[in-house]
Amino acid sequence: MHTPETSTSGYLGGMALRFVLDGELGTAPVRERDATLVDARDLDPAEVEYLAGAEIRRCGVTEVPLPDSPVVLHVDVDVIDASEVPGLLFPVPGGPSVKTVADAVRRIVATGQVVALHVACPWKPGVGSETRTRLLAEFAG
Repeated sequence: MHTPETSTSGYLGGMALRFVLDGELGTAPVRERDATLVDARDLDPAEVEYLAGAEIRRCGVTEVPLPDSPVVLHVDVDVIDASEVPGLLFPVPGGPSVKTVADAVRRIVATGQVVALHVACPWKPGVGSETRTRLLAEFAG
């Protein structure tokens, strides 16, 4: 939910949804009411403030609504519990399991409505290649 001006880390993955909402990618802006933010639990004050007045739907990963129109699916891997994904730059405990997230991704993809899938996560240098391969395999089913 960050912008380049509000981000404390500069991590682009934390700005992806805001970029499409604001039309920063050279496309028409996406309406807030057409966006769903899933399992975001590690929010900075600027993100909390923005979301307080936004029309963005929020839910947990097990409650993700299935799309009935074209959707861009962005999965930021650090939503997964940090104990299951070693090497994250921004680890956060208490998230859903790899299996839970992978099941949700596969359910959404199975609708045939996904027009783009973006998987993002910052890793510590030299760490995580095996984990990345495993996660992508899980998402693909």
